[in-house]
Formats: sequence, structure tokens, C-alpha cells
Amino acid sequence: MKQLLMGLLLVAAGLSGCGYNTIQSNDEAVIAAWGDVEASYQRRADLIPNLVEVVKGYAAHEKDTLIAVTEARAKVGKMQLGSDVLNNPNALAQFQEAQGGLSSALSRLMVVVERYPDLKANQNFLDLQHQLEGTENRINVARTRFNDAVRIFNTSIRTFPNNLTNKFMLQLPRREAFKADAGAEKAPSVKF
Repeated sequence: MKQLLMGLLLVAAGLSGCGYNTIQSNDEAVIAAWGDVEASYQRRADLIPNLVEVVKGYAAHEKDTLIAVTEARAKVGKMQLGSDVLNNPNALAQFQEAQGGLSSALSRLMVVVERYPDLKANQNFLDLQHQLEGTENRINVARTRFNDAVRIFNTSIRTFPNNLTNKFMLQLPRREAFKADAGAEKAPSVKF
């Protein structure tokens, strides 16, 4: 019995020394960070119907913009994602594309706001605009934290001796960091 106990202790010590626990911990951190990104997107998607309803009352003649926002929000809402999306680059790319479409539609909506001073003066709209701004900031922070978690995880599976542990025991794939949409490096132009 003592030999079995000693054997288990040696295995446990060996696993902790080879980075097994570190890799598992970093993998969980990546999954949690992705959950934060999704939660931030969900907050934005939940706010949009309220924003659209407020804007409809003041800018009925800008239906195209409002329809684009509604459709983009619906497209995002149809996507069912789980933590497995982290292992599927195509699903992650589709998710990012849908979120990019929603961001673009919201940008057009903000241009509508600039065109109509009465809309900007509405307190309800101002409150929602501030909430959206805060939500966009939360999304950015969540993306940054996700990328940090991915960097730590990828480093942990590529450095010695963790790389051997991952290669022979865990075989976890390298995670992809969040990438900006194509053309995001150019500042958007707003014309009145």
C-alpha cells in the first residue's frame, strides 16, 4: 500500500513538474476569456433592439440603416457558439465576420444620429448611446484579455518541458488570437 501511495505521489510530482497542470490551467483561462468575449457581444446584441426602437421614433425616414442594424443583429443572434469554436478557425472567422457586420451597421446608425440633432437631444437615446459605448469598450477589453490568455497558453505549450507534455499527453492545438477585420486599420470616414 505504501508503494502504491509513493508511486501516486511520484506521478503527481512528475505531472506538476512537466507542466501538465500549467497547460490545463492556461487552457481553462483561454476558455474563460472567450466566454467573456461572448458575454460582451451578447450585451451589445441585447441593447440593440432598444436602441433601434428609440431611433425609429425619431428617424423614420432612415429605414435602410435601421433595417441593416436589425438584420446584422439577427445574423449575430443566429450563431450558436460554444467553447469548441476555439478549435475551429472557420467557425471563429464566421463569428468575427458577423460581429464585423454588426459593428458596421452600428457605425452607420451613429451617422444617422449626427444628421438629426433632435435625436441626439433625446435623453433615452443618449443613455443608450452611452451604454453602447461602454459595451464596445467592454468588448475591446474582453478581446485584449482573450488574446493575453491565448498568448500565455500558446507559450506554455511551446516551451520546454511543457511542449513534450503537450505532444505526448495532451495534444492540445495552438489557439488563434482575435484578429481585426480586414480594412480595420483604416479610420472610418464620416460624411455629412
